[in-house]
Amino acid sequence: MKRIAALLGVAVSSVSRWTRDIALTPAQQHALNQANPRFNGQLSGQIGRSRSARAIRVIAQNEGRCRAQRAEPLHVQGCMLYWAEGSKRRNTAVLTNSDPDLLKLFVAFLRRCYGVSDQKMALTVNCHLGNGLDLAEIQSYWLEQLELPASCLRKTSVNRPSSASALRRGNVLPYGTARVSVCSVHIVQSIYGAIQEYAGIERPEWLD
Repeated sequence: MKRIAALLGVAVSSVSRWTRDIALTPAQQHALNQANPRFNGQLSGQIGRSRSARAIRVIAQNEGRCRAQRAEPLHVQGCMLYWAEGSKRRNTAVLTNSDPDLLKLFVAFLRRCYGVSDQKMALTVNCHLGNGLDLAEIQSYWLEQLELPASCLRKTSVNRPSSASALRRGNVLPYGTARVSVCSVHIVQSIYGAIQEYAGIERPEWLD
């Protein structure tokens, strides 16, 4: 519109009114974008950042593959556990379960194999109330089981069951479930690389 206004010697607002009902084809829009230095600069920046982020994930997966060759028992256990129960996110290691022993193993795996401090772990509880335990008792249970400080605790999700729900039948987990998460591209991608090495598989979708 600026170019048209300059050629005709009119205001840009006039050109805007004249052209507002004109729909551009995808090819025309692409041609305009290619001729726009600002758009091209932003696009190049996005592509560059995307490539850099992918390169970091590739390095982490390769490190995980190398570590898997040492076959350390706890590392094998933690990776196989994560393959079975972990959330397959790209940038965060997340595992949710109702079994405290299973989560203890995952926490030990993070601490000893990846040097994760307690301050970097987030603990989120999901539970029902009305089963003889209050919220503080349920939260304390998980903190004690996993030997985590209260600072790791995030907002608890409390389910409100209907009268026909499993809670009325006494068929619920008294302590609910707990989710342990660590926000780290390196850790989760290293785990993915190790899983592929241990199992002799390729999962490119974990990288991209």
